[in-house]
Amino acid sequence: MSTNTDRKAAVKKLRTLVLTPKADVEEFRTRIEDTFSTIFLPNNVEREERDIGGVRCDLLVPELYSAQRVMLYVHGGSFAGGSRASYRNFCSSLANSCSCRVVVPEFKLPPTHPFPASIDNVMAVFQALYEEAQDSGGGGRDSGGRLSDSGGGVSDSGGAGQNSGSEPRKIILAADGSGASIALAVFLRLEQQQRPCVGNIVLFSPWLDVASDCPQIKGRHVHDEVISGNDMHRAVDLYTYASNFTNPLVSPLRASGEDFEGCPPVYIQLGAGEMLYDQSETFRQKLVGAGVSVIMDIWPDMMYMFQMADEFLPESHLAVEKLGKFINRRDDTEDEATRREREEILRKNNIVRE
Repeated sequence: MSTNTDRKAAVKKLRTLVLTPKADVEEFRTRIEDTFSTIFLPNNVEREERDIGGVRCDLLVPELYSAQRVMLYVHGGSFAGGSRASYRNFCSSLANSCSCRVVVPEFKLPPTHPFPASIDNVMAVFQALYEEAQDSGGGGRDSGGRLSDSGGGVSDSGGAGQNSGSEPRKIILAADGSGASIALAVFLRLEQQQRPCVGNIVLFSPWLDVASDCPQIKGRHVHDEVISGNDMHRAVDLYTYASNFTNPLVSPLRASGEDFEGCPPVYIQLGAGEMLYDQSETFRQKLVGAGVSVIMDIWPDMMYMFQMADEFLPESHLAVEKLGKFINRRDDTEDEATRREREEILRKNNIVRE
């Protein structure tokens, strides 16, 4: 669907997300911010800045959303880069497509704050959202429903949220690239009684095994346009000591199937030609063997994190819309009047749902 010129431009942009072996970390971070940060958010999404669990976060609020779910998004950026600002545009698109508020934490980055600092930060945000979710049941409208924590609240800014059921609010754990390692580490840390609160896990081009002996990195003889094994090794060297590389909290592919007991449905979206494709397939098999429902959404001819090159690749929009259809079909319980209102807003914003 995209031209060769568009594809080259997309690859150049996406390479910005990858820390190469000789890159300076501060310059790498600056390039990500310069490339992906934006002032204007798409489709009337509003941004609120709040402390959740003691961590500064963006709360991205679409025009209409379900109060029955909230997405906690863990950004990628080779462990050492990325921020709320650089992921606002992409996460705003997710908020619209998935009809939910999206929380994007500003977690600590290596090398100044190595493993497990980023996991600790995201875990603190999750715990605050979890505690709030336990108070969100009971039916009726989520009137100004809070996403709060002891350091202050994140309040529902609009009255557009609908919660017609009595179940606690679900948390969607979503992440891309190196953020997938962090998000899955958070899930693996959860107590069994907390796991039912996670409605879905969504992973884009996930980093699942970063160990130097990883067969998927060493044995995948496919040219990847965006990322290489050497790039991943540089990133993980900054993230933690080599003795931790096979720790399931760093390389979640090394966890056992039993470790994912109580795991919700997992949605993995990636390009067919990615170096990391084999990791995702191995992970899928492990989860299925543990009784977990998994969807592998594979896009032919697409590259690592193609979803973030939307100005060059029509597939980027289509992929985000496809995820939104999956999320909304799983949790589309509002009344008919609310459903019509939702569809009208989606139509106005050119978001097509089947």
